[in-house]
Amino acid sequence: MDEDIILIAVGDVGPWDEMMLTNCSDNMDLISEHFYVQDWHGGGLMTHVRQVPDAISGKAEAHRRYREEIPQLQGKDIQICMDEWNYWYGPHIYGELGTRYFYRDAMGIAAGINEFSRNSDIIFMANYAQTVNVIGAIKTSTTESVMASTGQVLKMYRHRFGTIPVSVSGDTRPLDIAAAVTEGRDTLTVSVVNPTYERFTVPLNIGGASMAGEMEIWSIEAPDDMAYNEPGREMAVKIVKRTGNFKGNVIIEPAGIMIFRIPIEK
Repeated sequence: MDEDIILIAVGDVGPWDEMMLTNCSDNMDLISEHFYVQDWHGGGLMTHVRQVPDAISGKAEAHRRYREEIPQLQGKDIQICMDEWNYWYGPHIYGELGTRYFYRDAMGIAAGINEFSRNSDIIFMANYAQTVNVIGAIKTSTTESVMASTGQVLKMYRHRFGTIPVSVSGDTRPLDIAAAVTEGRDTLTVSVVNPTYERFTVPLNIGGASMAGEMEIWSIEAPDDMAYNEPGREMAVKIVKRTGNFKGNVIIEPAGIMIFRIPIEK
């Protein structure tokens, strides 16, 4: 009835997606995907963090493969709407299935945002689920509320990470690195998640622009990877701002979530 309505089909990587994209691609604008990851993997911090970006890249690669293998997709650009994604596991203390989120979960969400940035050619939108309690970014009691560790990530990236993706080359392992420039193209932002307990000095060789001036260093900090924020208590997982002169490299703290904002010389 309204030609401006955008239709999002229900997706699920595998036979369901293949059937939907083969038979219904003329009647959809986007296709949804969901995922939740847990902590039952038996691994360490890196394994826990990598679950989120690995799930994102797995779905993106599947849809790139569909574009090559399904004839009905020729000439179409049906992108992914990742409209549910998060960690979801116990202890469930915020209402029914309400999860407490630790700093290690925040690291995974930050790495997930990096992965979304790297796959923005095929992922049109991504909606963290949910907002308040259960698996939400905000946790409440009857009288207090607080931004959970994962909420701190969403807040920092929303305000400090750029919107135009920039390619990152070279072997960055074990670090998860993404870059973007701001809408005004006057600042390069570099996001780094360090899923190890080591400190790294990372050289940045930037092509196509000159960096100058004082950079902002934004980070999310916590006493350990199991720290969490609780309504009514002082926050243990905090956003911290520092400044420093960019001299061609950046220092990455152990178990760190960091965004470097470096002015672009015009």
